[in-house]
Amino acid sequence: MCVAAAVSRAGYYRQWEEREPEEAEMAVRAEMQKIVLAHRRRYGYRRVTAELHRQGMKVNHKRVLRIMRSDNLLAVRRRKYLLTTDSRHDYQVAMNLARRMTVTGINQLWVADITYIRLRREFVFLSVVIDRYSRKVIGWALDQSLAARVAVTALERAIAERQPPPGVVHHSDQGIQYASEEYRALLRLHVMTASMSRPANPYDKAYASHCTSSVRAATTCVAGNRLEYRTP
Repeated sequence: MCVAAAVSRAGYYRQWEEREPEEAEMAVRAEMQKIVLAHRRRYGYRRVTAELHRQGMKVNHKRVLRIMRSDNLLAVRRRKYLLTTDSRHDYQVAMNLARRMTVTGINQLWVADITYIRLRREFVFLSVVIDRYSRKVIGWALDQSLAARVAVTALERAIAERQPPPGVVHHSDQGIQYASEEYRALLRLHVMTASMSRPANPYDKAYASHCTSSVRAATTCVAGNRLEYRTP
């Protein structure tokens, strides 16, 4: 058909994707997320594509790879410590300042983390910011994507809630969301000092990880969707 119309295949598929309804795009993304989570992130884009084809969805493997990259769904290799954070980036990594801190009051050390919450038909990502001294969640955000905006929104809410003075230490892992220019610009704007844990060392932000795991296990309803119980 492309040869008869003197149209390139790449141009045809590009135009077709641009015209595809948003509902169909979300349906493909949601089904991909279910497949990846059901197999504990051990499926690569080829296996995910094959599974989608078995379910009757016509989707190109290149498109599957693109969506898996953008949504951070690529397969994770089994290691001694399971890394759920994409720290393979070229952004600047901050020193670990939290390990040596003795916290004596609020707004001295904030800890941030991201996890997912499985819904009946899909899952969403939860980003939280916790004051280490009061152990209170002071900022949070939900999103269908792992883009930096979910972490930025949580931090903006924490800042609006606490109106912190200059000098707060913000601790996180080395994930691309926290190392992104958008996130670091927000920290600089409010004179906050970035701190990051070392690779394969989740204990530096153990309290935030414990909190997000508890939320994932105990929450039973978000935005009208019933959640599947999941033990952290």
